[in-house]
Amino acid sequence: MTIRSAHRDELPGLQDLEVAAGAQFREVGLGDVAEHPPPKLEILAAAHEAGRLWVSVDSADRPTGYVFVELVDGGVHIEQLSVHPAHQRQGIGRALIAYVDTWAAGQGLRKLTLSTFRSVPWNAPYYARLGFVELPRDELTPGLTGILAAETAFGLDPAQRIFMTRKLAGQ
Repeated sequence: MTIRSAHRDELPGLQDLEVAAGAQFREVGLGDVAEHPPPKLEILAAAHEAGRLWVSVDSADRPTGYVFVELVDGGVHIEQLSVHPAHQRQGIGRALIAYVDTWAAGQGLRKLTLSTFRSVPWNAPYYARLGFVELPRDELTPGLTGILAAETAFGLDPAQRIFMTRKLAGQ
């Protein structure tokens, strides 16, 4: 598996990948989440320009998954991690997180955070298997509180969302 920086001309395809990956939320009763639009091209372009958008690619160099991050309160926040359904359960998500972990350590950062659904099997339980632990609401930093507010404004139910964190590998 290869992970590399996304190319600018791949951004619309990453939106399509996100829609395909999001469709599985219907299976767990979260059809409204499946209907949410993918990140806007402007958001993906900003992450690309900042050097914080990576893709996993197949043998033909076509994206199979992607991750983009934001720098939040001295850490790295995984803003979005998606793998196309045709490529799931092959370790791509794990590899993308490992890539981010290595990148973050190289930037001198010390922790990863993400927000996710508490009870969706490929969300919080999956991340827990990768070493993430729930971050209690009273320990959210100002930046993470802002992310929670933005998610709520976007229509995500804050009662179903949790923040998780882990130290970078090797720390």
